[in-house]
Amino acid sequence: MALNRKSKIPLFQQLMEVIIADIESGKLAPGDRLMPERKMAEFYQVNRSTVNHALEELTSLGWLIRKQGSGTEVAKGRWGSRQAPQFQWQHLLATRSQQQDPYLKEQNRLRKSFDTIDLASGDLPPDLIPDFQFPALSWDTIIKEEKNLTDTGYIPLKNTIIKKLEQNFQLPLANQDLLITAGSTQGISLILQTLLQPGDVIATEDPSFLFALPLFQSLGLRLEGIPTDQEGIMPSELEKQILTKKVKILYLNPTFQNPTSRCLSYERRLKIIEICRKYYVPIIEDDVFGELAFTAPIPKLKEIAPEQVLYLGSLSKIFGPNIKIGWLLAPKNLIRSLANTKKLLDSETNLFTQILANFALNNANYDLQHTQLLNTLKKRSHLLCETFAPFQKDWYFTEIKGGLYYWFTWRHQNLSRKDWQLFFPENLLVAPSFLFSNDTMSMRINYTSLTPTSAADLAQKIREITLLLLKRAEA
Repeated sequence: MALNRKSKIPLFQQLMEVIIADIESGKLAPGDRLMPERKMAEFYQVNRSTVNHALEELTSLGWLIRKQGSGTEVAKGRWGSRQAPQFQWQHLLATRSQQQDPYLKEQNRLRKSFDTIDLASGDLPPDLIPDFQFPALSWDTIIKEEKNLTDTGYIPLKNTIIKKLEQNFQLPLANQDLLITAGSTQGISLILQTLLQPGDVIATEDPSFLFALPLFQSLGLRLEGIPTDQEGIMPSELEKQILTKKVKILYLNPTFQNPTSRCLSYERRLKIIEICRKYYVPIIEDDVFGELAFTAPIPKLKEIAPEQVLYLGSLSKIFGPNIKIGWLLAPKNLIRSLANTKKLLDSETNLFTQILANFALNNANYDLQHTQLLNTLKKRSHLLCETFAPFQKDWYFTEIKGGLYYWFTWRHQNLSRKDWQLFFPENLLVAPSFLFSNDTMSMRINYTSLTPTSAADLAQKIREITLLLLKRAEA
């Protein structure tokens, strides 16, 4: 295959585009080794200096890894950690959308099959979403409610959420205000666009669902992962990163963290706040799973340090992903700035959705339905533990205390991305750890759709996959 020598695009850039296209299409998978430079030069009919230039550029952008004496292979890191070459930007914008990880593409294809068990979802199944009978709303009624709409949101909904935060979590409200957002992700985006500049560093747990978002690349921000253990993010590692990477903001999902479902211990919370106060680093506390606790919750970071912490919440984990209602509780001055950013970006939150959300939260059956939801989640959580009990010598996990996910870690040989493709023939969808980290040894499972029937099917599929993985370890 020859490159286009008549094109104005330099040959090394053409070769870079070919290699990127092969990786994005799945033709080259993470961990695959590229042909040697000499053979690549012959194959593409260019000199070796052109090949070396292309490979060096792709290595610096995170697409490849070059090892002395071992050749060049496709990087195994997170899909979102790869950067587009600058010469590609306009071409990318003009001709194609954001490329998706090939693993996720295959999952989306399998979702269409009726016998697929989907445990990779990030949300509640439809049968667990609370059901409410809403009153008939005329267009005139909605228009009249516009008088209650402010730059920070629909006043009745704001009052309802503030009341619940105070009653349920004892969050302090002095000098604080609430901004209604179109989900928690919009809240994160508003904070970053208001407080940070391109090139700034935001730190988070590793693993974290934040690594799966393309948001940081588009804003020109650097996302740094902080190592964690069973108690959550490690304070000594955080302080080291703050000093060496000049971290501007810390993002934490301290309660039922996505993807691990770990809870940051109270002692760790105090230590993390102490470090961030010392270096004047604001904390974003994402508490979207806070309402899904099976036991009494640990005090929120916002309760401990109200001026230091920007608190995010959302209804989408209870009312379903189509209800794009979230909120941001922060000092009043900051909320004014965030509301201005929201207005400048023309990202208003739908009034009709806010009216419905307020009605649902004030419905007489809301508390009862929420209690029933938690009881059902407890039963399904226990069912998943029973299902995986026979495989504990192969898969490490601990029983959760709330949230939507379990985190399973393979106890044996190192796994590659290709090993996770063994789940596809079994029509079993999980979320491997490489979607959230550079690690490839764990998986996130959403247990909330599990029933006795699907649990029996799941056990059989896990048994088959585990046996195949063990055979690979012996090979």
